[in-house]
Amino acid sequence: MDNKSTTDAALKVNRWPIGILAAGHRHSVILRPDGTVAAAGDDKLGQCNVSDWRDMVAVAAGNVHMATNTGNSHTVGLRSDGTVVAAGWNKHGQCDVGDWRDIVAIAAGWRRTVGLQSDGTVVAAGRNHEGQCDVDDWRDIAAISAGDWHTVGLRSDGTAVAVGNNRYGQCDISGWRDMVAIAAGYLHTVGVKSDGTAAAVGLNRHGECDVGDWRDLVAIAAGSYHTVGLNADGTVTAAGKNEQGQCNVGGWHDIVAVAAGCAHTLGLKSDGTVVAAGSNEFGQCDVSDWHR
Repeated sequence: MDNKSTTDAALKVNRWPIGILAAGHRHSVILRPDGTVAAAGDDKLGQCNVSDWRDMVAVAAGNVHMATNTGNSHTVGLRSDGTVVAAGWNKHGQCDVGDWRDIVAIAAGWRRTVGLQSDGTVVAAGRNHEGQCDVDDWRDIAAISAGDWHTVGLRSDGTAVAVGNNRYGQCDISGWRDMVAIAAGYLHTVGVKSDGTAAAVGLNRHGECDVGDWRDLVAIAAGSYHTVGLNADGTVTAAGKNEQGQCNVGGWHDIVAVAAGCAHTLGLKSDGTVVAAGSNEFGQCDVSDWHR
């Protein structure tokens, strides 16, 4: 693919909303057009206490893999002035982001928060037992994502980098090229190439990495054991564990953004409404009254 084609493809992907929807372990979050935030679902540790947030430009929600039943999670918001706010579980300091500045993107994993700075460097707070916060030497980063045990970054040249637990090869992305989007799940990593195809590495126990035949993608999301892809025509496809119906997105249309939680999936429609599929045990899918 020539340089112009690659650039055009990247622009096609990047025009889709990023940071508007977030799906955590048992909760869902949306950024409203007026800069306020709404949340639904488990609020055991205050992860849904976001009603007083203002001037926000992006949100992220910490996920927890399905085998962990504690529900411990947190929510992160990026303000228009480049500062960051967080609510919820903070046992490992994942919400200690009050001194961050010049942030342009955020990601929330299990027990940590990651921020992309305007100069292309990355900061992280929270648990680092597996090296998932060792991002100080990253440079020229254009996008970030945080899984349960690993963190991934997309460089502006379309290559990728990862740190953290690599037991199932979920960090083996150094050979990826021409990438325009990236997402980290529990133990897998997925990405969108400039030609609209998908790449995946890591645990594939439930088929969450079976994305080799996906085409015409513009965005991608990774849950605990499932992967969700947004097609250019506004339809959605999913692969992986579907025990709670989190992959039942085949009938969705006019979607402009997707998010994948532990066992639920969110979609933002072009008319500003939100659809959801999957586990609703804690009300995380009670989003039918949300509007943008």
